[in-house]
Amino acid sequence: MPAYHSSHNQRQGVKLVGGVALLPFHAHHTRGPAPRPGPEDEVDIIDETLKFFKANVFFQSYEVRGPADLLLIYLTLYTHQCIMRVAKTTSKDGAQRALFQLAQENFSLPCDSGFQLSSYYQPLSSKSDGDELRAYLKQCREELGNRLAERCCDASDKPSKWWVCFAKRKFLGKSLEGPGSR
Repeated sequence: MPAYHSSHNQRQGVKLVGGVALLPFHAHHTRGPAPRPGPEDEVDIIDETLKFFKANVFFQSYEVRGPADLLLIYLTLYTHQCIMRVAKTTSKDGAQRALFQLAQENFSLPCDSGFQLSSYYQPLSSKSDGDELRAYLKQCREELGNRLAERCCDASDKPSKWWVCFAKRKFLGKSLEGPGSR
C-alpha cells in the first residue's frame, strides 16, 4: 500500500523555496508570511498532515511526487515531535503551552546539511530564501501545534491515548529530536 501524498502537488503558481512549496493555509491562530487560501481551499496542508499522519508514520520509505510532499514530510516529522511533547503533559492547557514553546524554539531548516532528510531538499540560493522559509515554517509549526492540541486531547482534558501512542512511531525511521537526531 503506498503512502499518502499531498493533493496540492499539482497546484500552479506556488512559490518554491529549497524545493518546498510555500502553500496557503487557514491561519486560525497565527500570523505570518503564509499566503491566504482561496475559497476553493477547504483542506489545507496542515489538515492533510494531521489527516495522513497516523497512516504515513508506518511507512519506511516515501516517494516524493511534488513540492507539496516535501512540506508534508517536514510537517509529519514535526507532528511526531509535537506528539512526543504532548505525551509528557497531563492536560490540554499543558499541551498547548508545550507546543507553543516547541514552535518558538530554534530549528534546522530542511535544506540544512544537519537535517536528517536534507537529501530530499534543494539547497537554498540565498540567505533571504532561508529567512523566508524559516518564517513560513515557524508559522506552520505554530498553526499545526494549535490544531494538534485541539485534536489530541480528549473530552476529559487529557492527551488522548489514540494520539500519544504514536510518540514511539517514527516517520521514515527519523525524528526531529531525541538520540541521534541532530
